[in-house]
Amino acid sequence: MSELRPARPEWAGVIEEHAVDPAVARRLIAQLLAAQVAALAFCRLLERWGRGDPDPSTPGRRQAALRRAADRVETALAGLEQPIQRYLLELEADSAEGRSWFGEPSRAELVDWAPVLDRAGVHVAPHRVAAVYLELAVMIRALEGLSATVRWESDVDRGSLWAGLFDLRENLLGRVHEDLRALAA
Repeated sequence: MSELRPARPEWAGVIEEHAVDPAVARRLIAQLLAAQVAALAFCRLLERWGRGDPDPSTPGRRQAALRRAADRVETALAGLEQPIQRYLLELEADSAEGRSWFGEPSRAELVDWAPVLDRAGVHVAPHRVAAVYLELAVMIRALEGLSATVRWESDVDRGSLWAGLFDLRENLLGRVHEDLRALAA
């Protein structure tokens, strides 16, 4: 029987291509993938509730599901901190003038989650949910954009890779990390 493995993301090739130490690249790719998967699960949970899908079926279970999803993202981000720092040090672009592929939020990512959380019977600070959702959605979109760049066979230079990973680190490993801890508590 064959073992099912998730498809390797296209953005992983860019990280490997510019790596000094392949082991550091593999660790960063694994942690970024874990963060991407956990972020997708967190965002999809909220989006289902936004569409009126009451899954899980009770408010208590929805509260627990949000806590578990936040905890998974927080754990993935905690594991990302060291590999991204190490990779950025190794990458050390000649100039930090690259164009970041990590973008700004779009209007679609700016959501008032208070009515959704009230309807779901989930009692957490809506501003924390909004901040976390916003940053995770931007991360997901940025990684998909990096994959699209690879699909279109466009070059991602060292400076741009460094700038995007730096922006990702700054946006996800600061205030959002604190918000996730609060949601998971």
